[in-house]
Amino acid sequence: MQTPRVIPWDQPEPPTEPAIRKILDGEGLSYYSWGNGPQDSYAAHVHAYHKVIYVLRGSITFGLPELGERLELAPGDRLELPAGTWHDAWVGPQGVNCLEAHKAG
Repeated sequence: MQTPRVIPWDQPEPPTEPAIRKILDGEGLSYYSWGNGPQDSYAAHVHAYHKVIYVLRGSITFGLPELGERLELAPGDRLELPAGTWHDAWVGPQGVNCLEAHKAG
């Protein structure tokens, strides 16, 4: 099984939404945007597909209960969440806006 991972944004300035869309387009991924208000949360669940998430604004922390880990994402950070990975999530104090794509899993 693949391991979930965060790929941090490596530029000094946060990315623009068009810059992230260009990255996802370059990978041939279809994506959509979503967001949540401050302190929203998601209970532990699992998906049958591989998620790719980029944070555009705000922050979100994904918990991995089976691994005992937490993955914190800020603007520009990318989460690779393999299919079948149990996860929950907590939105930061500023809310969050993301672009999300799915790969077959």
